[in-house]
Amino acid sequence: MDRRDTVLVIGAGIGGLVSAALLAARGVPVTVVEAASAPGGKMRQVMAGGAAVDGGPTVFTLRHVFDEIFAACGASLDAHVALTPAKILARHAWGDDRLDLFADPAESEAAIGDFSGARAAAGYRAFCAEARHIFETLEAPFLRAPQTNPLGLTWRMGLRGLTDLSRIRPYETLWSALGDHFPDPRLRQLFGRYATYCGSSPFHCPATLMLVAHVEAAGVWLISGGMHALAKALEALAIRNGAVFRYGAPVSEILVERGRASGVRLASGEQIRATAIVCNADPAAIAHGAFGQAVRRAVARQPAHKRSLSALVWCANTPARGFPLLRHNVVFARDSATEFAELAAGRVPADPTVYVCAQDRDATTGAGAGASERVQIIVNAPATGDTSPLSQAEIEQCTLSMHATLQRAGLTLDLPEEATVLTTPSGFNGLFPRTGGALYGRASHGWAASFQRPGSRTRIPGLYCAGGSTHPGAGVPMAALSGHLAVDCLLKDRASTSMSTRTAMPGGISTRSAPTVASA
Repeated sequence: MDRRDTVLVIGAGIGGLVSAALLAARGVPVTVVEAASAPGGKMRQVMAGGAAVDGGPTVFTLRHVFDEIFAACGASLDAHVALTPAKILARHAWGDDRLDLFADPAESEAAIGDFSGARAAAGYRAFCAEARHIFETLEAPFLRAPQTNPLGLTWRMGLRGLTDLSRIRPYETLWSALGDHFPDPRLRQLFGRYATYCGSSPFHCPATLMLVAHVEAAGVWLISGGMHALAKALEALAIRNGAVFRYGAPVSEILVERGRASGVRLASGEQIRATAIVCNADPAAIAHGAFGQAVRRAVARQPAHKRSLSALVWCANTPARGFPLLRHNVVFARDSATEFAELAAGRVPADPTVYVCAQDRDATTGAGAGASERVQIIVNAPATGDTSPLSQAEIEQCTLSMHATLQRAGLTLDLPEEATVLTTPSGFNGLFPRTGGALYGRASHGWAASFQRPGSRTRIPGLYCAGGSTHPGAGVPMAALSGHLAVDCLLKDRASTSMSTRTAMPGGISTRSAPTVASA
C-alpha cells in the first residue's frame, strides 16, 4: 500500500495507542513511531533490582472507558487484561494516624466517622454527592466532547444545563470548597491531594476538580502484571487490526507541504509520508520546536510558569518494614500550605507528602517478612528539569526528606543503589523533551485552565494531538479519551475533504454519560 495513505502516530503513550487501535479497527493504515523501545510512554516499566517496576501511572479507574475502546475494536478488555476490583482504595497516614478509603462508600463514611467524628462523616456524604454531580454534569458535554470555550460548553448543555454549570464551582479553589465539607484539616489535606492527579495545587485549582475524587471513589482496579500490561494490551489490539509499530524511531521533524502535515523525518534521516499525523506528545514540545520549525505555530506556546508538577520517582525492589502497606499508600506532610508554596516557588518541599505504590500487594496479601517487593515512591517537584536541574546535594536532601516523612508513619524502606532507579524532573525532561519534566501538561490553575489545554485539532491541517497534556486532561482514562477524540476529528476532517467517506465508519465510543456508579 502506498505509504502516503498511512496515518502516522507519533508516540506510543496511552493517547497514541488508543488512536492507533481505533484507526486500525476502522481499516485505516496506521504506523506508530516511538522513540522508546516499548509502548506505554509515561506508563513505562523500569528494571530495578532485577524486577520490572511500573514507573508511571499506578491507579486504574473509569474502566468503562476502556471497555468501550476494546469493544469498538471488536474485542473485550477482560480477554486482554486481568482486572481485580480493589476493596480498599488507598491507605492514608499522618504520623501514627491512619485512614483507609474503601470501594464501598458506606465503609469509607464509617471509617471517616471513626477517624474524625460524625460531622466529618456527614461532610463526606455531602462531598461525594457534589463530586458525583460535577462529574456527571461534565462527562458528556466536556470530557467526551472536543475542546471548547465557556460559551461553547454552555451552548452544548442548553438552558437546563445552566443551573448545573452554576453548581460546579469554577470560581472557588478546591481547598476553599473542601473547608465547606471537612472541619478536620487532615481530611482537607487528603481530598486536596486529588489536585496532584493533574499536577496542580489545591490552593489554586478550581473546586470543579472534586470530580477526580468521584472518579476514584467510583472504582479502582488492580491490573495483573501492572499498568504496563494495559499498554501492551492496547498495542496488541492495534497490531491485530493491522497497525505497524516501529520502536527506537525518534522523530526529529514533522513535515509540512502546502500548509498541511505530510509526514515525518526520523532522527535516522528516513522520511515517512502520511495523509495525517496524530502527535502523542506534550503539545509544548511542538510549540518549542522539538518537531521542527514548520509546526511550531501548530499550537500556542505555553509559558514555563504554567506547567504542571513534575516529580521525583524512586522505583525499587526492596523490603518494607514497620507499616502495613496496601497497593496504594499516602503519607502526608505536616502542612499542605507550606508544601505547595514551596512547589510554587520552584523548590522540592522540605517536608513532602509521599505516595508509595506497593505493586505486589492488594487488600489481603502482603510481602513475606524481610522479602523484597516492588515499590514506586513519588514526591511532587516543580517542572524545572530544563532550567534548574537538581544538584546531587539537592537530590540527596530530597531523599532524606522522603524517608523522614515515611518514618513518621513507621515505614522504613531500604533503597540500595543496586536495586533502585530514581527519575528526577531533568530525567523526565530527557524522556519527554521541552517539558521541563512536567508530567501533566498545563497546570489546572484558575477557572479557565481546562479551556486552555490544546484540543485535538491544531492550526496545521492534518496534524492532531492526543495524550494527557491535551483535552480533556491528565490521567489514564482522560488520555484514552483524548485518543478517541483525535480519531473522531481526523475521520470527520477526512470525510469532509474526500469524495468517499468509506473510512468514516459508524461505531466507536458512545458519548452518552454512562451510569458512573455502576460502570466507572
